[in-house]
Amino acid sequence: QVQLVESGGGLVQPGGSLRLSCDASGSISSFPLMGWYRQAPGKQREWVATITRFDVTNYADSVKGRFTISRDNAKNTMYLQENSLKPEDMAVYYCFADKLLARFWGQGTQVTVSS
Repeated sequence: QVQLVESGGGLVQPGGSLRLSCDASGSISSFPLMGWYRQAPGKQREWVATITRFDVTNYADSVKGRFTISRDNAKNTMYLQENSLKPEDMAVYYCFADKLLARFWGQGTQVTVSS
């Protein structure tokens, strides 16, 4: 079983930045894929970004050039650096990790973008 805990969400003005963290209960070096989704009120969960074990990254077009995903195997933590935030980025952000045939999820962290 893998436990994931997100943190770093909060209230930020448009144009501001946040860094989300996803702390894993065990070693993340063996996870072939980790990433982030988000869900805004009244909308379906939306894929944001992924990072492979070999640090290959992919981003949704809506965040490309503004968000950066990374992972620190020594700290068993994955990050999502969010820059130039827009009101449409406001959502609950969830991290996930794939291990064997299972996908594990965190509980989510709220990002609010408002002036």
